[in-house]
Amino acid sequence: MKTPLIASPARTQAIINRYRLPIKKSLGQNFLTDINILEHIVQAADLTEKDNVIEIGPGIGALTEFLAQSAHQVMAFEIDDQLIPVLDDTLALYDNVTIVNEDILKANLPQLIKDNFDADRPLKLVANLPYYITTPILLSVLQSSMHFDNITVMMQKEVADRLVAVPGTKAYGSLSIAVQYRSTPEVAFTVPRTAFIPQPNVDSAIITMTDRAAFDPAPFDESVFFKFVKGCFMHRRKSFWNNLLAIFGKDADVKAQLTDVLEKVHVSPQIRSEKLTIETFILLTNTLHDEGLL
Repeated sequence: MKTPLIASPARTQAIINRYRLPIKKSLGQNFLTDINILEHIVQAADLTEKDNVIEIGPGIGALTEFLAQSAHQVMAFEIDDQLIPVLDDTLALYDNVTIVNEDILKANLPQLIKDNFDADRPLKLVANLPYYITTPILLSVLQSSMHFDNITVMMQKEVADRLVAVPGTKAYGSLSIAVQYRSTPEVAFTVPRTAFIPQPNVDSAIITMTDRAAFDPAPFDESVFFKFVKGCFMHRRKSFWNNLLAIFGKDADVKAQLTDVLEKVHVSPQIRSEKLTIETFILLTNTLHDEGLL
């Protein structure tokens, strides 16, 4: 008799019962039990047998199993020690899966990839990201030296909305800019909370991210650029001018310099930060640097 897929509700519950797994909310553990959704994730990632895949937070291996069936090799990072023997069991049939018991934010990912993957194959990231650490993981991956042919990740729908938000909308902010600076994010589809054991309190969404062309001109310093953008969204209900004063201070000479900068780049001091495009933020950053303010 063929073994049921890990993601089937009956087998998921059997695994939880067999290993007496405590569901750790602190690690964002919600196990996906909808096989159709897992198939759609693989399709959204456009996986082929040529691809190498990085997964983050495999849990009991529901998505990992689908990745192993579709890709060349899979390296999955699981931070929870208790899940390692579970994964060794549930994924025993797949010799193309490597489980790394390590925090992805602390791992030497380039070295691990070099040691375990063929360098000439496409590299993709596919993961159901833990809700509590979605943003740090995404920003770490996007700002690293690693090149992924595409990134396909599940996250809280509210966060997904922020990633794809455009200027002039309430969801648009520093996270939107940080992600869109390096990639083109799109919502592939949404995932209802009923697809998980246990059910989370919110719905989820699958986001795909592909490389985008570099901005020209580029910021004079990317770290300064991102810090400046973040500061501009610290007080969303205030005008852009008031956010600038919160960053640079209210000294009369500084105010005069800031006024000159805004006139040069044709930005109204009364505009709200969420109405400014990435290109405008880059222009502002570089002009502020030229004036000695950054």
